[in-house]
Amino acid sequence: MYKYDTYDQAMVDARVEEFRDQVKRRLEGHITEDQFKPLRLMNGLYLQLHAYMLRVAVPYGTLSSAQMRMLGYIADKYDRGYGHFTTRQNIQYNWIKLEDAPDILADLASVEMHAIQTSGNCIRNTTSDQYAGAAADEVIDPRPYAELIRQWSTFHPEFSFLPRKFKMAVIASDTDRAAMRLHDIGIQLVKNDAGEVGAAFYVGGGMGRTPMVAPCINPFVPIDQMITYSEACLRVYNRYGRRDNKYKARIKILVHELGKDEYTRQVEAEFAHLLTQGIEPPLAELHRIQAQFADPAFEAGASDDLDRSDPDFALWVDTNCVVHKQPGYIAVTISLKPVGGIPGDASADQIRLMADLARDHSFDELRVTHAQNIVLPHVKKADLYGLWQQLDAAGLGTANLDRIGDIIACPGLDYCSLANARSIPVAQKISERLSDRSEAIGELKLKISGCINACGHHHAGHIGILGVDRKGVENYQLLLGGCEGADTSLGQITGPGFDEDGIVDAVEKATEVYLSTRQDGERFLDTYRRIGMAPFKEALYG
Repeated sequence: MYKYDTYDQAMVDARVEEFRDQVKRRLEGHITEDQFKPLRLMNGLYLQLHAYMLRVAVPYGTLSSAQMRMLGYIADKYDRGYGHFTTRQNIQYNWIKLEDAPDILADLASVEMHAIQTSGNCIRNTTSDQYAGAAADEVIDPRPYAELIRQWSTFHPEFSFLPRKFKMAVIASDTDRAAMRLHDIGIQLVKNDAGEVGAAFYVGGGMGRTPMVAPCINPFVPIDQMITYSEACLRVYNRYGRRDNKYKARIKILVHELGKDEYTRQVEAEFAHLLTQGIEPPLAELHRIQAQFADPAFEAGASDDLDRSDPDFALWVDTNCVVHKQPGYIAVTISLKPVGGIPGDASADQIRLMADLARDHSFDELRVTHAQNIVLPHVKKADLYGLWQQLDAAGLGTANLDRIGDIIACPGLDYCSLANARSIPVAQKISERLSDRSEAIGELKLKISGCINACGHHHAGHIGILGVDRKGVENYQLLLGGCEGADTSLGQITGPGFDEDGIVDAVEKATEVYLSTRQDGERFLDTYRRIGMAPFKEALYG
């Protein structure tokens, strides 16, 4: 994984001291909250309903065991003993005292971490495939290219104050595990017929108030021009993006209003100009980064055998583990969604355990997923049963990856000042109600947002739930048919909303329609696409 050089460390250390002075001036009353707000947001510090929330960056979701252990330390020392992993592969702490924030940033800097550009109208944390470097189906490891984007975008003077926040994702497989087409810019690394690596650019996706799926504006940009093309995409956006209306400020609105062809024409013109300016990082820098993502020292000839005599272990392997590119190894997803639990939350003790398991069994590496789980990417199969036993004893052994209990949920009205409704109790009730039918239902991705901002990705759920305010009462809309993969689609609202208990009943009824009408091998999404909305509406509304 990437290690800071002297420039990285100096930048982060300088930011810590700068923010320490800003916090001191705020606490002493020398600057107002309005003056302080943009300063704290540059450092990932939000003011939520009950306390400050700090969002820590985890670039492309990759962590070392030392970094993970520090996250547990911060949870214990500065929060209430837990952290919340998010859909941008970051971690949030919900109970931060302002006077502690500079010390937290200093602790993070000691393990090459920060909270820079986790908020504000800038390029946010670039996400990637949680199985990058381990996946058997990728054309190349996408993380060096995500790291190149991080270095290019951090403190970029032209893109520090964009019309609105900006999100990018990089994948390298036809299987999209990062919701790539629902980003402002999604990049898929591909190979052409000559075997050359390039980048397919998808621009103008996003969720929120106006969900859109990004169109492909260029199927193959030479890989040594990827940053230049990214800059061209952003320059056109920065030039024309709306700053007078935050609801129309995202790049998806610009692409929609200009039209894909006109936006692409302007990007290509800007790209041609930028090529003459020589802004692309030298190949030597890419090669320096790539060297830090070399494969770990896999054991040659490691056994591919697994003793599956324990049925609970066998179920967990089938559900939560995926094929690794290296024989004798496997990629493990640790579910942070126990039955009745809060999606994405992990206690300090659980965080430390995962750090220890990564150190001992996964070449010192972990990944945060956009679905709010944790991955150990390189586990030897011979170690798998013992590892699962430790996870299971700590409440981390739930076998529910991509099942109905593997719910994405935002913090909702329990924490967020923007939310209209609670997400957490709805997720808990659905998990408890349907846990005994998880295997019968099979793959079903359920996502919950507490407001239209869609931090819970409800538009992309096979079943999505959106919490809204109806005259001061929490109300929940049910959506069906969303998908975040290569066949990306947006969920459609079934009809009138439900109260908290009613939405749990509605989800159960939707699964009953699926179970009674599915054909062999069909997922919930497949059945929905075949039979349409009508049978579900009939079951829900009569």
